[in-house]
Amino acid sequence: MNKAVSKRPLLVFAMKEESQEVFSEYGVLHTGIGKVNAAHALTKYLAAHTPSMVVNLGTAGSRKHSGGAIVNPTVFVQRDMDVTFLGFEKFQTPFSDDPVFLGHGIALEDFPQGICGSGDNFDTSDGALAFDAVDMEAYALALICQREGVPFLCLKYISDGADGEAGTDWKEALHHTAERLLAALKNAGL
Repeated sequence: MNKAVSKRPLLVFAMKEESQEVFSEYGVLHTGIGKVNAAHALTKYLAAHTPSMVVNLGTAGSRKHSGGAIVNPTVFVQRDMDVTFLGFEKFQTPFSDDPVFLGHGIALEDFPQGICGSGDNFDTSDGALAFDAVDMEAYALALICQREGVPFLCLKYISDGADGEAGTDWKEALHHTAERLLAALKNAGL
């Protein structure tokens, strides 16, 4: 099967509510929420297409960055992987050769970089303090891009403080997410 090659980046969002249909000049993929949905959708897409890069955009919580900030994670961790009871390092997938801290992200100098902890929960615990951003998809997307040799850029709009107010703050932030992320893309020359 011949793959369609594109000189344009593929923008990947979990939900349509994060993109608000303002990215019409780009190729956009909505994966659904969570690591499994993200992995499935991106893998299926990459089986048929070769984008110039994958750009993961969306919301994230943070205890380190203020609401409304745009953060550029370059390192990714599967924060809900915990098999320490069996002697594995925290966040390590047992018997996997993948690094615990996956450094497969393009750094942009205009944005703060850091570690994104991805997990299949809306993290409002003190565990969020260990990361610059917490989300539900970026690790899976970065891992697939690394395995497939596709450049990966991640920009997250900090929608909430990953705390007890996160649910309310996140819902309110959705109105600003798309416009701010579009401006960040344009600022980065994409």
